[in-house]
Parts: sequence; C-alpha cells; structure tokens
Amino acid sequence: MNEQEQLLRFQNVIDQLIDPEKGCPWDKEQTALSMCEYLIEECHELVDAIRSNKPGHACDEMGDLLFVLLLMARRFELDGQFSLGDALKIGADKMVRRHPHVFSGEACDSMDALMKNWAAIKKAEKEADAGEPKGTLSSVPSGLPPLTKAYRVHAKAASAGFTWDDDEDVERQVEAEWLELLDARASGTEAEKEHELGDMMFTLVELGRRMGVKAASAVDGAANRFRTRFEAMEALARERGLDFKELSLDDKDDLWNEVKAAEPAERSGQAVDFAAPKDAPEA
Repeated sequence: MNEQEQLLRFQNVIDQLIDPEKGCPWDKEQTALSMCEYLIEECHELVDAIRSNKPGHACDEMGDLLFVLLLMARRFELDGQFSLGDALKIGADKMVRRHPHVFSGEACDSMDALMKNWAAIKKAEKEADAGEPKGTLSSVPSGLPPLTKAYRVHAKAASAGFTWDDDEDVERQVEAEWLELLDARASGTEAEKEHELGDMMFTLVELGRRMGVKAASAVDGAANRFRTRFEAMEALARERGLDFKELSLDDKDDLWNEVKAAEPAERSGQAVDFAAPKDAPEA
C-alpha cells in the first residue's frame, strides 16, 4: 500500500474502534480532551526514540502519535467542528504563506532575513485573527516545559532586538548570575535561592541558544548519560559482589571513571547535537 492507502486504512481502523455498536469500550469513550495526556506522552516517547537514535523505535512511536492525532481529528469531525482535511489544508496554506521565498519567488538572502520575515508574517496572522496587535511574547504558550519556554522567550525577545550584543556579554552575565546564586546560598532565603538559580539557568538557556543548542535537549542528554553510567556502576558492583550503597565515595568515583573509560569515544566526548538551528521557525 502507498501512503494514501495506509492513511485511509488507519482512519478505517479508528472508525471501527470508535463504532458505537461494535467498537472497543475504551476507544469509543475517548474524546479529543481525554486524549490530550496521551498526546503529550506519545510526543515524549517519539522524541526519546529520535534522540536515542533508534529509527525502528521512532517509526513505531510515530505510528502511536498518529493514532492519537487521527482519533482526535475524527472526534472533532463527528462533533461537527472540523475535519482532518480542514486541518491539513490550514497547515499547508500556512506553510505556503510563511515561505514566500519558496512558493512566491521572493528574495531571501540570509538566515537573519528569513527569520525576520517569518516573525513578521506570524505577527500579522495573529493580529488579523485577534483584530488587535499582540505583544512579541504573546505566541509563547504558558504551559510549555520550563526550559523550552525559556528558549522560546529568548528567541522571541531577540527577534525584537532585546538581547545581549554578543556572546561574550552573555558569558559575563552567566558569571554574574553564578556569583549572585552563591550569595543567595550563603545568606539568602529559600525564595531568594530559587530566584537566583532560575536567573542563572535562564541565562544559560540563552547562551545555549546562541550556540545552536536547545537547553531541553542538552539537559535530557546529560540526564540520560548520567543514568546510563550510574546503572552501569551498580551492575559492576553487583558483578563483584559489592554493596553499592555501602561503598565509599572514592570507590564509587573509581567505578564511575571505569564505566566512563569503557564508553565508545563518541559517547565519552561531547554529546551528539540534536539541537535545531539557532533560530528555527516555530509554529
């Protein structure tokens, strides 16, 4: 089957699952709203598969994500709100409208010009929809994960010309925030410590953005590397008949270094960069 035939088959499977008479008791009770948490979960699982460089797993997770999206689309259609075709048309029209340098022959001689044009088109769309001008940050959803939100806020502010002049200024700001955090740690309240830690992390997100690295991806990679190494340490201790928790910190450090030294060169060095371009267009 080709892609169109597979899509029709997938939609038919969903129609059978939600059929009021013969469908699955669980599926036919689901609504677009009830599927929201599953949508988020499947997105995370797909991202994890991609970042783990597991194409087969990514293919499987993409199918799961499409199932949720197609089921939600069918529910919206059955409720008389919109169809999958409507969503596809709107999405395609939007991409054509936002890429005049591809579809309308307009000149675009630099990435900076492309991003400014993209932002201007999006802003005009928002104003047309709402009937009144919106602020630069109005399109950043408040419910985004914190590191992603910080990245998007910095990118939006930079598009409006509100950012540090150069990378060295950001580096100096990181150092200043670190010193303020140390002061808060020494004599500040819990609220002050949280405040200063937040400021430092927020500034680090901007430093990463300027390097072409998304903080959410970088921290996820760091957490995964730590988890892999820690679990390998515990496995080594078990193999040697040792109680990991009872080992001294020096012994644990020795295990850590042993595990790290045994890793392939590409893993023990820099993390693989899965970041999007520095100022990737946003929906």
